[in-house]
Amino acid sequence: MGESCLQSVVITLRASGPDRAADREALVAAVASAAAVGTVSVRAGRVCGHCGSVDHGRPWATADGRPVGVSLARTPGVTALAVGPGPVGVDVERASRVAAAPLDAFTAGERSRAAGDVRLLAACWAAKEAVLKRDGRGLRVDPTAVDVDVERGVAVLDGVEQPVVVAWPEPDVVVAVAAGGVSVTWGA
Repeated sequence: MGESCLQSVVITLRASGPDRAADREALVAAVASAAAVGTVSVRAGRVCGHCGSVDHGRPWATADGRPVGVSLARTPGVTALAVGPGPVGVDVERASRVAAAPLDAFTAGERSRAAGDVRLLAACWAAKEAVLKRDGRGLRVDPTAVDVDVERGVAVLDGVEQPVVVAWPEPDVVVAVAAGGVSVTWGA
């Protein structure tokens, strides 16, 4: 297939669509925009690395026959799309929703560093999901196996530090990106 046509990860935020077909259409448009190709040059789908199903699982895409890394995430009202040169994970969360989550999803270090700040816990959760999506195992891994330090911009998984980028496009919305240290830019 060749090398990716991208040099950085491009993040696109949009209003949530009504269904998976709308998500796929948005993903194709994001890939086309990031790769500077027409949508007819983009192929995209899903495949589950665990069972092989194409009805669910990790998204994949090519642009002009070249592979690109893709990831998508949703929270009420917002969809985040990531397109990059290699494996990438993105997550988007509303801090107000994470506030209602049980604290057993967080490590002792995360709870200590957050000191009760729900926004920091939301950023930790988004970073955990982004790292696990990039890793390919997703939430088949216990979230407490990932320890996130938002201030340092790292998450530790399997004893290895993973760089993460965290941004707040709205006061209640946090986006986390795991791309192995590849630069992250924000698309239109």
